[in-house]
Amino acid sequence: MAPTEPLSETRSLADVHGSVRTSQISFWRRMLAFAGPAYLVSVGYMDPGNWATDLEGGARFGYQLLWVLVMSNAMAILLQTLSSRLGIVSGRDLAQACRETYPRAVNLALWGLCEIAIGACDLAEVLGAAIGLNLLFHIPLLAGVLITAGDTLLILWLQGLGIRTIEAFVLGLITIIGVCFGVEILWAQPPSAGMLAGLLPRLNSESLYVAIGILGATVMPHNLYLHSALVQTRHIGSSEDAKRAACRYNLVDSVVALNGALLVNAAILVMAAAVFFRRHIVVTEIQQAHLLLAPLLGTSLAGIFFAVALLCSGQSSTLTGTLAGQVVVEGFLNLRVRPWLRRLITRAMAVIPAALTIYFSGEQATYRLIILSQVILSLQLPFAIIPLIHFTSDPARMGRFRNPGWVRVVSWATALVIVGLNLRLAILVMADWLREAGRWRSLVMTGMAAVGGLLLLLLLWVTIEPLISRGLHRYGRAPVTLPQPARVEMAPAYQKILVPLDHSALDHLAISHAVAIAKLHGARIYLLHVEEGVTSQVYGRESSTAEVEAGAQYLNEIAGTLRKQGIPVETAISHSSSPRREIVRYAQEVSPDLVVMGAHGHGGLKDMIFGTTINPVRHNLKMPILIVRPGQG
Repeated sequence: MAPTEPLSETRSLADVHGSVRTSQISFWRRMLAFAGPAYLVSVGYMDPGNWATDLEGGARFGYQLLWVLVMSNAMAILLQTLSSRLGIVSGRDLAQACRETYPRAVNLALWGLCEIAIGACDLAEVLGAAIGLNLLFHIPLLAGVLITAGDTLLILWLQGLGIRTIEAFVLGLITIIGVCFGVEILWAQPPSAGMLAGLLPRLNSESLYVAIGILGATVMPHNLYLHSALVQTRHIGSSEDAKRAACRYNLVDSVVALNGALLVNAAILVMAAAVFFRRHIVVTEIQQAHLLLAPLLGTSLAGIFFAVALLCSGQSSTLTGTLAGQVVVEGFLNLRVRPWLRRLITRAMAVIPAALTIYFSGEQATYRLIILSQVILSLQLPFAIIPLIHFTSDPARMGRFRNPGWVRVVSWATALVIVGLNLRLAILVMADWLREAGRWRSLVMTGMAAVGGLLLLLLLWVTIEPLISRGLHRYGRAPVTLPQPARVEMAPAYQKILVPLDHSALDHLAISHAVAIAKLHGARIYLLHVEEGVTSQVYGRESSTAEVEAGAQYLNEIAGTLRKQGIPVETAISHSSSPRREIVRYAQEVSPDLVVMGAHGHGGLKDMIFGTTINPVRHNLKMPILIVRPGQG
């Protein structure tokens, strides 16, 4: 790991950060600097859930639902563009903006719905990867589901290698998927007339369920939260021109990446229509599609390519759910959970229902489970879309970057289409449940009425909230409230004193002790802060979120306060999922005579969830460590 540099030199990405704002740099180099977030988001648009809905749509209705894919992709480009603009201009991701705006009860409800959506997305990825393993290596489906739990280690390993490695990994998998389906389309030879006819909008009661499943699989609600966080990893400066350029380049990035995802989804639907619908074969399982491809296309490679692409799809899209989960819990709850625990929770939400379904209902139930997961995603969409449109249309939050009139009209029309389709779908699904409820009909009806009523109230609140509480909004507040820089009057000791900061009230206490010692002996103080948010874990020193910027300002203010008192100060910021490892590494680099650290005083379960820092640092450093607790002063 590269040594941590003083704060003034950690604005990140030295070869790209400065050049992005220089007019002499070519378009392609600037595009390369901004490229990345949309590609990481796009993998969620070609996950196994899309396969299930695209295969069923093509096999049952031919090219009839091709227009739904095109419309869904246009909606996705619009909404992801709004998401990226929110992150670039306001310095907040969507979850943080919700936390700043809505009451705690509403935020908890929105967070719960997000977790359900992320679990549904991960469920499709688990089942897709397990089916891919089964098709390639004949591993039983239940065993494959349990094996996918181990990819937690793969995700954590990739996060440790940095953003360029992750981007190369994801782009490699996307390329494999694209090549596999490109070859499948050449073999299937679909008629161009049929594909063109499929672009004409038409829908009936039979195709509505699958159409909304396609919509839910294409426009991913948690991707709206994720994209607004990822775009902040590119440092763009605070000027209006810099933000405008960043919005423009991110628009290009989104259009290219999401149209690539559209081509993959369209290829799956077209292949299913050309191979299965033309022969009046209804596909009810992904495994069935794999088995039929070889004899129908006349080559055994067709099935192999299909399985390889499916496995790559499951592995690449699992990144989306993982990172979105961290963004959501940090944004809504202002709660930082250890990465391994966050990943374990996300994967457990998928593995447990998948394993139980396979165990009790058999492998044939997995296909319907994947379809259901995509409908759940679609039903959660309004609760992400409506706040996003409100926030990006608000001049107090976005200034000159607020949505122009025509964008607001198109955005609200998109929201209206999505809400309308979802309400119709909900009515159809509840009617089916009531028909199958039998003697439990009254209980099922009561439960559905209660849940449906609460969801409608929540949807109504987020829709009309700006009209009833505009004057109560608090804009411009940092997503993480930082304590005021410490004003210290006490005296110091030793020649080099290291003080790790964590943006808590303990910073004041730790700095006070350090200053008391530094003033006594003319020591130099080294201030270190380790950023451990999701974007810092993935992008490392390239990160530039509102929280990172606020942390840098906080560190600078403290350093300025101490320098005014005649105390020499050096500052450093590191980006890592392991603060204790960074503290040890930096201490070994600086070789301080004393380390001053604040102790929160929690233990047991809280240590397991939030991690421990002092003990690992204490055991790995040989210099004296002064541990201060609340109440000391």
